Amino acid sequence: MLKKIYTLLFSLVITAPIFAQSPQAIKLSDAAINLTKQKVTYDPAYFTIPYPNGDVPANKGVCTDVVIRAYRTLKIDLQKNVHEDMAQHFSLYPKYWGRKTPDANIDHRRVYNLMVFFARKGTKRSVTNVAKDYLPGDIVCWNLGGNITHIGLVINRKSADGQRYLIVHNIGRGQEIQDCLFDWKIIGHYQYKI
Repeated sequence: MLKKIYTLLFSLVITAPIFAQSPQAIKLSDAAINLTKQKVTYDPAYFTIPYPNGDVPANKGVCTDVVIRAYRTLKIDLQKNVHEDMAQHFSLYPKYWGRKTPDANIDHRRVYNLMVFFARKGTKRSVTNVAKDYLPGDIVCWNLGGNITHIGLVINRKSADGQRYLIVHNIGRGQEIQDCLFDWKIIGHYQYKI
């Protein structure tokens, strides 16, 4: 009996790190949570912003700005990273907006572009209906209906029933924490680490 207990404990010690999220993923989760303390009005307007490390006005933003700002706290500039990849591989990115060249003001603020970028430069994870597959620091993309897309970050806080991690996103009410992982059709699931 004692041998079985030691074997079980040993296997838990060996496999626990496999299921743990990286320190960067937890920092990203914390950054997303901190964003919800800032008042932001949903504003999808086109802004001319500095490059690199540019941002729209701090009191404005959309869903993609949540992801961009959270990564910025980790010293990762998605504006620069997406722009550089699009400049070299423009043909791989969607052309829904009629663009013929990259635009550092807006390209990183489009969900479909982020999906291509994260699939190319990060880890594309399985899209499932299983809550335990979505971990803090993961990026989730949804189709809200028609061709309307949305993006958010999984954070290290659980739903009231303890069954799934919560999401930080901006779907029109500012940057907020919500239990909405399976509220819409998931079309993308990624991890992006540097």
